[in-house]
Amino acid sequence: MSSTIETLAAKLAEDTMAAMKITGDDRLYVEVGGVLAASSQSLEEAYLTEVRVRLAERIARDFLKKKVAAAKKAAT
Repeated sequence: MSSTIETLAAKLAEDTMAAMKITGDDRLYVEVGGVLAASSQSLEEAYLTEVRVRLAERIARDFLKKKVAAAKKAAT
């Protein structure tokens, strides 16, 4: 059952991140989490973890891109 929850949570997180990009609603994942909370706390928790991991990765990747761009600019 755990792998089913993780698989569903990961897919829903991916879909939510895509919808957030399209809609411009950075808090859409909170609303989706609320819908999940009404029916499955286990899936809600797994989903929110998946979203947080993706959001953290996005922030870290943007930071890294800026650091590399600054280093390249400084080298020229």
